[in-house]
Amino acid sequence: MQQDKVKVKLSGIPASMLFPLWGRAQLGKEYSSLFYDAKAVELVERIDFDLAASDMPFMGILSHVFRKGNLPPAFGLVALMAKLFDDKINTYITEHPRASVVNIGSGLDATFYRVDNGLIHWYDLDLPAGIEVRKQLLPEPDRVTYIAKSLLDPSWCKDINTENGVFMMAQAVFQFFEESEMKQFFSMLADNFPGGEIVFTAMSRLDGGFREWMDMFPPEQRDAMRASLVEALKDWWEKAPQDQKNKVNDVIATLKTPTKPNGAEWSDLEAWWTQLSDTEKEEALRDLMAAFFGRVGMWALEDANEIAKWDNRITVIDQGSLLKNVPRDSLSADMRRVMDYSEQSGGFNVFHLRV
Repeated sequence: MQQDKVKVKLSGIPASMLFPLWGRAQLGKEYSSLFYDAKAVELVERIDFDLAASDMPFMGILSHVFRKGNLPPAFGLVALMAKLFDDKINTYITEHPRASVVNIGSGLDATFYRVDNGLIHWYDLDLPAGIEVRKQLLPEPDRVTYIAKSLLDPSWCKDINTENGVFMMAQAVFQFFEESEMKQFFSMLADNFPGGEIVFTAMSRLDGGFREWMDMFPPEQRDAMRASLVEALKDWWEKAPQDQKNKVNDVIATLKTPTKPNGAEWSDLEAWWTQLSDTEKEEALRDLMAAFFGRVGMWALEDANEIAKWDNRITVIDQGSLLKNVPRDSLSADMRRVMDYSEQSGGFNVFHLRV
């Protein structure tokens, strides 16, 4: 029997929890032998989210691309990231079968359902808005505790049972914070979980940028991806409230393109976009993303030994490319191309520390 749709309300950064959810569901459908997240597939079918009402316009725009199934290949990386984290957790709980596992910035992540050994105690930590939605869609199972707090709030550490070991994970979370906040956070972990481990991802200062990413694809494919984004923007524009359209227009006015739209209606934007060169379009898209996701990329990390210098209680267990052990033979040429680029650019890496 098909379950009823669940209407959820999210705004700002918490709404970004939908992107990895859709990425995991999509990759599972296309490459189930490599990775399958049954809960992600289920949730994507159940969620009723008013994308046009998002207070982050580009989130609404990209969401339309997701919901139409036109996922840019890079978003499949979030699912490959989830597989890597599953492996790390399974290794730890094999040695510590009754451990506590803390999912930092959990969003709608369903890792617990994939790795549960019947003995661990699991904690999903997120902001109150995210936990509220999580409770709507995924009521707390046995041995799972939801914690509605900021990761910078030290009081959450006291909520964790530390008797049988502590393993923490954070997928694509820390780029929303400043370096000073991360220094505070890691020292807080060392204070409260001595001997515990954490695995997380971080953006690198070596990231090559949007233009280099687009250059991986043949010209006709780049044209198709740009066209898909423009089509999604048009769909969003027809449904979005006027204040959100005004935000888009305000950002466009700040772009470094040689021309600007002659007016504020969709026809004006479309005419302006059409006359831009390919290079100008790529630069405009890059700047639009930076504007709409302004907090993303505030903290970047190339070498985890930098964290060990912040606090000598912290040691590095492992670090490297997010994708170094992912088999690629069964993946599409597009996905392999994106993976190759990610490794060469060093744009996104995984780090494993003991605190």
